[in-house]
Amino acid sequence: MSVADERCRLFTPDVAAALAAATAQAKGAALRAGANPDKLKAVERGARAKAAQADCASGDIALAAARVRSAFAGFSRLTRLSYPGDIAGWRADRSDGRAARWRLMQQASFGADRMDFGLAGRDGPGALIAIGRFGDRATPYAARLLLRDASRSAGPYLDRWDSGATAGLPLSRRLPPRSAVKVYAAEARSPAGQDLSPKDAGPGWAFRFPADAAHDLAGLDPREAVAVEFLFPGDVARRAYVEVGDFAAGRAFLTLAER
Repeated sequence: MSVADERCRLFTPDVAAALAAATAQAKGAALRAGANPDKLKAVERGARAKAAQADCASGDIALAAARVRSAFAGFSRLTRLSYPGDIAGWRADRSDGRAARWRLMQQASFGADRMDFGLAGRDGPGALIAIGRFGDRATPYAARLLLRDASRSAGPYLDRWDSGATAGLPLSRRLPPRSAVKVYAAEARSPAGQDLSPKDAGPGWAFRFPADAAHDLAGLDPREAVAVEFLFPGDVARRAYVEVGDFAAGRAFLTLAER
């Protein structure tokens, strides 16, 4: 139906965006359940071929479109949503407000340190940000995001249990080798503001990554992980891991038009 909408303009922007978000979530769920990525691509090609032959004025298309509108009418009005993951999940918030807030966020612990990571801003999806809080109150001078470079790999690098499954696999075993990693250096650093900090949180440092990093993150397999490295004097790096999970679905959810 997403493909048919591209041809036939069946849905209003809010319903189309809700359908896109649900499509991304369904794809992620299928991959985490063990579906073959090549078979999923074949399903998508089949859907596109079927939509290309469909008569936009046919009764079948009209009936299917009506069912989609009914199913997503309530979904498109939601302002908050949780996306559980295998190890860690995402929390999405597209509600209105004057202050900047986390729009899509995942938390991570690494040793005595903590990180909040995701999209933040006053409206829209926002910027990709990592906020690190360090048990010894150390001050990082820079941060970088490490993720798989799709141009140098045919698919995700996933270590597996002896059974062949990936469920419960530590996030540190879901990164590609260095030769297939793309690195994004943070383009800005500042003390973490109270608007993005829990009330009981100590001081932290916020780093903003380029917009292209969010685009690349959304294109990864949901079973993968990415890493944020905080850099300190003395050539010291502290690494936090983030589960890709339903980042793409959450990001699409943030684009739903307000009613």
